[in-house]
Amino acid sequence: MSNNKMVSRVENERFLVLERVYDMPRNQLFQLFKEPEHLKRWWSTDGWELSVCNMDFRSGGVWHYCMKCIDKNQEEYGMESWSKTIYKEIIEPEKIVYNDYFSDAEGNINESMPSPEVTMEFIDLGSQTKLVSRSEFDSADSLQAVLDMGVLEGITQTWNNLDVLVEKINLSHLR
Repeated sequence: MSNNKMVSRVENERFLVLERVYDMPRNQLFQLFKEPEHLKRWWSTDGWELSVCNMDFRSGGVWHYCMKCIDKNQEEYGMESWSKTIYKEIIEPEKIVYNDYFSDAEGNINESMPSPEVTMEFIDLGSQTKLVSRSEFDSADSLQAVLDMGVLEGITQTWNNLDVLVEKINLSHLR
């Protein structure tokens, strides 16, 4: 794994900002966010897998997915966590804007859970890309609720998985 670490900060009590540099050109990194077969390789936390990944990657499209705990050593073993993303704007390969929701298996949104609007920017650094995620919550309490749920730990693990995939892809191109 590269030495690039995720940097996180809270701005104006309602924004969670995450940044990380990946050793991959912007066009390539963007592809890892738009294709289900790529997402299945990295979008998960330790001991979990992306067991369902239905995606319509376009403005107005929906990504409905399930993460399932497959680690028998975790107390959450067998548990499913469903989410629904509704894409608002996609400018390839620069930006993805979406609303992020907790949902059920049928795609019904859980209105009692925080649902941020997320803007992901892919900043071209030549052979590298700086990924910047800005999640805007409706209140400081909503942001604090997801922080208390462990969102930073989860995103760190997920973005670490992405870094491992980036390294594998880069190594395979050297062969």
